[in-house]
Amino acid sequence: MTATDAAKPGGSRGWAGRALAALTARGRVSARSGRSAGDLAQRAGLLIRAPILVSFGIGLWFSLRFEPGAALYAAAGAGMLLGMAAARRVLRLADTGRIPWERAEFLRMAALGTALVLSGFLAAGLRLHMVAAPVMDYRYYGPVEGRVVEIDRSARDRMRVTLDRVVLRHTSPDRTPRRVRLSLPPGAELPPTSARVMLTAHLGPPPPPAEPGAFDFRRSAFFAGLGAVGYTRTPILVAEPPPPRLLDATAARLRLSKAMQDRIGGQAGAVASALVTGDRSGIAEATNQVMRDSNLYHIVSISGLHMSMLAAFVYGAIRLALAGVQGLGPGMIGGALAGAPLHKLAALVALAAATLYLWVSGGGVPTERAWVMVAVMLGAVLLDRRAISLRTLAVAALVILYLAPEALVTPGFQMSFAATAALILLFPAWSRGAQTLPWVVRGAMLLVISSLIAGLATAPLAAAHFNRSAQYGIVANLLVVPVMGSVVMPAGVIAAVLAPLGLAGPALWAMGLGTRWMLWVAELVTGWGGAVMTVPVPDWRVLPLGGAGIAIWLFSLQGAGRATRRAGVAMLLLALAGATLLWMRTQRPDILIAPEAATVGIMTPAGRALSKPGGAFAADSWLRADGDTAAAPEAGARMGWDGPTAERRARLGGIEVVHLTGKSAPQRAESACRGGAVVILAARAPPGLTGDCLLVDQTETRRSGARAGWLRHGQLHWLTEAEMTGERLWSSPTERRRWGLSGRAR
Repeated sequence: MTATDAAKPGGSRGWAGRALAALTARGRVSARSGRSAGDLAQRAGLLIRAPILVSFGIGLWFSLRFEPGAALYAAAGAGMLLGMAAARRVLRLADTGRIPWERAEFLRMAALGTALVLSGFLAAGLRLHMVAAPVMDYRYYGPVEGRVVEIDRSARDRMRVTLDRVVLRHTSPDRTPRRVRLSLPPGAELPPTSARVMLTAHLGPPPPPAEPGAFDFRRSAFFAGLGAVGYTRTPILVAEPPPPRLLDATAARLRLSKAMQDRIGGQAGAVASALVTGDRSGIAEATNQVMRDSNLYHIVSISGLHMSMLAAFVYGAIRLALAGVQGLGPGMIGGALAGAPLHKLAALVALAAATLYLWVSGGGVPTERAWVMVAVMLGAVLLDRRAISLRTLAVAALVILYLAPEALVTPGFQMSFAATAALILLFPAWSRGAQTLPWVVRGAMLLVISSLIAGLATAPLAAAHFNRSAQYGIVANLLVVPVMGSVVMPAGVIAAVLAPLGLAGPALWAMGLGTRWMLWVAELVTGWGGAVMTVPVPDWRVLPLGGAGIAIWLFSLQGAGRATRRAGVAMLLLALAGATLLWMRTQRPDILIAPEAATVGIMTPAGRALSKPGGAFAADSWLRADGDTAAAPEAGARMGWDGPTAERRARLGGIEVVHLTGKSAPQRAESACRGGAVVILAARAPPGLTGDCLLVDQTETRRSGARAGWLRHGQLHWLTEAEMTGERLWSSPTERRRWGLSGRAR
């Protein structure tokens, strides 16, 4: 008996039976005629492979050390069109019998694969020029005027404001950065969002990497339209209050965030606010660090976990409610729902709820990525397809890669898709054998196995990007994630529904209990011995090599024989073994010179020793990349350097290293430049300086960026940040001037 039959007069089932039938009813999948099973498998295989091929094109574009011009983009576009035309042509040749079908299918896949790779290359270039905006190439001090678009908290616990519609003194509008971000002094009064403000500030270009191959903030800032960063020590003057707007998402988000923090209180309220609104400005850096060490930090950032929890709760609640209404029978309102596809109605409501969540949270890149994934899965439900499959995952990845190609090089994108793909591929093997287990044991094992799979899939990426591994992260997630899904997120939805009636108090109380539990678990596991293990940063080739092995394995899964699949597994194991060996053999630089030559670090048996603890950003980055838990002051006190603060000396093998700072440093450079020494001068070298040394002054570091040196056979071999990055729009002022994006004052 179907759900429609149960709703007819005289149906043999009662209300509970009719409700159960309505709840379990599914839509029909229309069968496509005229296609063989092999053809459908090949089509599915191409869809699953498409994100990998597009990613390869995007990765190729990001790996270039020069900015592609119109000629290269035209060639890539022509190649893409040629590949698409070739794919159509080989099918026609096969239809006429001029080539065998097997060869035609191989050639078609090769042509389409080439077109997909080139489409990724073109998407990255198009995105770059769509977001391109001036970047400040000089230091600025003076009045700044702009509109407040974001308020957040930095990693050093400083409040920050981001301004757009910026006006700078003596700077024409076409050379003014689209957005600037400013750190505020402690205790500063925060301006309202969307207000136009005035202040006096120090501004400069986004900082370069701390060492060659390190995270490049300039690139992420460029794609975010952030053309300058700095700080202010003066109060912010509100020149124009925010205009009244009915749908001001930022203002609504901050009002909701403040109300939640006031109602729940403490860091539990700040975390609850971050989960619902995306506003993390209330979370103290100490709380962030505890959650990082317990591997719970991903819960604070709105991602696929939160979006899927919210959508799943809304979907299940709406479907259950509709099934109950339908079970009332035809004499009541349930008659209007007789035969209705309840799963599709519930999916539509869940999609609307996810979209509202996206709007309230401010629509950051991770949140948009999560919304796309959930929207694709709910769309699959509407089209009578499996909601969670490699196809839906591939569609979500393609949408994100084409809309925001820069997401490919971010840890969030890599880790979220790695975890989801691993669950889809590996979970069915366990679930088949779990059917014989009691439902209580099966439910508990479900949490353990899913957390284990996701943890193992993301652990190498987390270690590579963040140089640390939370040893008890699986335990912490097992204790927290179920509470998040069953208490915190449902309570958040209920609070949102009841807030207009003034009845959100009980739901917010329950939400506070859940976030307090999360913070308690985080503090508990970080208190265990060996909670965090640090690892050195891998060679830049490690992740591409591992990704290539996974890509080959995934290619071998679709439409291939047993021998091909075995070969794919062998290639996967070989690539992973090679990546692991390469990581283990990675040698950290023996000497590092920070941008602006503010700090120098040499490797010693006790770890990296700093010439001075100044330049904390670069020093902290070096130590983290070394897998060293020491702070900059501790590393600055290590043995290895001697001499006065303004003239620190060390020996690296048989080479003397001298770091000169202070106002008199240029005058002391000539006397230090002898005996083949390496002299690092935190100033500009005086004209005509000669001597037997390698001199690295601020003129050189501003041109080449940070430097890394490796001691081999008594000689230092150098690599500069400019050699590693090349001339790209986000890194080269010369390249920006060529494209008319210089932020210099007129």
